[in-house]
Amino acid sequence: MLTQTPLPQLARRLEDFIRDPDFCCVGAKSALAKGQLHIHVARDIRSAWDDLAIHAQLVSLAQRFTLKPTLYQSFAVVFEEPRMLTEAAFEEAVWQRIQSLADKDAWRGHEYDSTVDADPASPHFSLSFGGQAFFVVGLHPRASRAARRFEAPAMVFNLHAQFEMLREQGRYEKLRRSILDRDFQLTGSANPMLARHGETSEARQYSGRVVDNDWQCPFEPAHRDDPDAS
Repeated sequence: MLTQTPLPQLARRLEDFIRDPDFCCVGAKSALAKGQLHIHVARDIRSAWDDLAIHAQLVSLAQRFTLKPTLYQSFAVVFEEPRMLTEAAFEEAVWQRIQSLADKDAWRGHEYDSTVDADPASPHFSLSFGGQAFFVVGLHPRASRAARRFEAPAMVFNLHAQFEMLREQGRYEKLRRSILDRDFQLTGSANPMLARHGETSEARQYSGRVVDNDWQCPFEPAHRDDPDAS
């Protein structure tokens, strides 16, 4: 008889973090409850060591969603180290991983999702893997927002099309308001970085660090002939 492989400790800890009543994102709670939150434990957020495996799982999720669009699906990567990066250092590492993954996606010939913009300065920007747009939520121990404060660095990838499905069903604003209210109750202040897609570039929200109007996103749209995309 087949038995289920036990989750690594860090993956179980992330599940516990999401189940906690204080955790704000009800979408992640739903994904976990439905068995649709997939977690990959990687080595070091500053290293490309696991990027091929991470990219393969992102493409797999994109392909499954393309064949059967289903709400509340997420893919989380939890990194074993380092545990005490500053917010600025964590942000830098997040964008290094994003750039590496995007380069691999382009090199493998995946088309950028035409419903979003590849320019990080655009208010319609989003990432794209396997032809589907993704939004990223960064978590780490030294995050200034309590809702983003997990014991290890993590990146949670959410399919952008799910937000559009919720809008079409008239459920998006209620979900968004619930997340904002829970975040306010946890922290005691409104998150200054949250905005709707189309109002300002979502790139400003990925790491969780509060950035000013002069902040420049380090991401560059990848090209298939990029020699570094391997």
